[in-house]
Amino acid sequence: MSLLWLLLMICAFSGDSGGGGGPGGFIRTAAAEHVRELEVSEGVPIGHQIGFIGEFVHDDSGDSGPPYLIVPVPGSAVDTDLAIDHTTGEIRTKVALDRENRSSYSLVAIPLSGENVRVVVRVLDENDNAPSFPTPVMSIEFPENTPRDVKRTLNPARDADLGRYNTQRYNIVSGNVNNAFRLSSHRERDGVLYLDLQINGFLDRETTPAYSLVVEALDGGSPPLRGQMTVNITIQDVNDNQPIFNQSRYFATVPENATLGTTVLQVYATDQDAGENGQVEYAINRRQSDKEQMFRIDPATGLISVNKPLDFETRELHELVVVAKDRGMQPLETTAFVSIRVTDVNDNQPIINVIFLSDDATPKISESAQPGEFVARISVNDPDSRTEYSNVNVTLSGGEGHFGLTTRDNIIYLVIVSLPLDREIKPNYTLSVIATDTGNPPLHAAKDIFLTVTDINDNAPEFEKDVYHANVMEVADPGTSVIQVTAVDRDEGNNSAIVYSLLDTPDTHSHWFQIDSHSGLITTRAHIDCETDPVPQLIVMAQDNGRPPLSSTGTVLVTIHDVNDNEPIFDQSFYNVSVAENESKGRCILKVGGRDCTAPYTKTIDRLVLAKPWPVASMIYAN
Repeated sequence: MSLLWLLLMICAFSGDSGGGGGPGGFIRTAAAEHVRELEVSEGVPIGHQIGFIGEFVHDDSGDSGPPYLIVPVPGSAVDTDLAIDHTTGEIRTKVALDRENRSSYSLVAIPLSGENVRVVVRVLDENDNAPSFPTPVMSIEFPENTPRDVKRTLNPARDADLGRYNTQRYNIVSGNVNNAFRLSSHRERDGVLYLDLQINGFLDRETTPAYSLVVEALDGGSPPLRGQMTVNITIQDVNDNQPIFNQSRYFATVPENATLGTTVLQVYATDQDAGENGQVEYAINRRQSDKEQMFRIDPATGLISVNKPLDFETRELHELVVVAKDRGMQPLETTAFVSIRVTDVNDNQPIINVIFLSDDATPKISESAQPGEFVARISVNDPDSRTEYSNVNVTLSGGEGHFGLTTRDNIIYLVIVSLPLDREIKPNYTLSVIATDTGNPPLHAAKDIFLTVTDINDNAPEFEKDVYHANVMEVADPGTSVIQVTAVDRDEGNNSAIVYSLLDTPDTHSHWFQIDSHSGLITTRAHIDCETDPVPQLIVMAQDNGRPPLSSTGTVLVTIHDVNDNEPIFDQSFYNVSVAENESKGRCILKVGGRDCTAPYTKTIDRLVLAKPWPVASMIYAN
């Protein structure tokens, strides 16, 4: 049937095409198109009749009525959403229409003759959408000192419906404690009703730290549709509260022998602010109190404890000004007064005072000090006693019996020498003075004295050997090292500084030698001669720099080794003898003598050589 209908339409158009575009032609009809507008509410049931294409068509409209060739406008969803009967021109819904998805449908209806009809079906809005917020929950913050009427923009609700069915107003449903907030709205060109939250009163975080407002949006329907959003409001803290002590004045007692760190009492303050604005720190106002810092306070806990030793006799009552301050950017503070009373106890040890009686008041004594000589003066007092000098028992220990203690009145004590001293045996002594008061229980005090025994020049230098032996060649040049002697002095300082020298004695040849005064090195000063003195004996003196100086001597035997540096010498330079001409052969006619000084002892002449003239001879026999 549809195919037959299509062929009839093609024939009709073809048969009229030769009319040059007259009233019955396709082109003329297309050029004189009419518009047919229909309306239908969204949400009507499927199959609801919208209307007829040719309804209310006038005779002069050019619409010959059904049947129609239906040509949907591309993309208008006519085929899927609408049911069109081309034989009657009736239009019905095929699906449930939704204006928010599609607000109109367009198609072209072509009758057998007459002008084309462009049909527009408009979907009318119904209140089928409630206002909707983009998020169900929104969080914002306000400082608690925010002024009245300050705004925060909230996410607006959007309604897909139009006109009066769109969002019309907002309300706070719940959570607005003390009417602290109000809403304001304004509509802009995009049709959205924008929403602001305004401060309506005064905020106080310490009273109400947070709000949870339920905000609803209503459209203009009857009854209106609603949408809701929860607005969580956090009130931010500002430092508007100072710390408050739980007491304006505190009282405490502490014994004077309380050890350092002993807790006296604890102060406590609170701050209603939050975070660092509510964190309390404690301090002692040192300008107004406790300048000596006898007490200290824990900044975090407020515990006051002993910082320095207390003394009832010096000060019985301590008044402290304690400050509690928060940690805000601009901190707030408050003060409280603390009275601490020190109670008396027998906690003072005797105090030992020592004055040394040396020339420069230092702890020293000369080793020449005789028994009974004073070393130091000792006085003892007890702070618990009201008298200048207390009845205190004093004893002395140490010193190996070389020192003792004497007193006449049990008030002033003198340290004296008991036995002779020798610095070279023991240069230092440690003495201990112990003082015991008469308290119950008694308290003790001790003081150590480190005593130095000073030196006197009571020891002469001592050579390592009594006799030194040295060897040197007879041909040694001046400056040749012979031997180095060493002496030691048990004294100290200048008393032990040694200077060496050679003693000039008549029976030695000390002028042949010299000695370095500091090192003790003996060297030759001039040429030496074994034939003159083969073993010269030197006397070396070592003398210290004490006042008066002390000295000792040592002997050095120097053996000079000989070299052959002398000719033999006749006893006489000329001999005269007469010989008888008939003297028998072999008879001695003359005896000559000579010696050689090269050796320590005179050598005999080994042989005699006769020459012409005969210069020397030992014995001459007749030939």
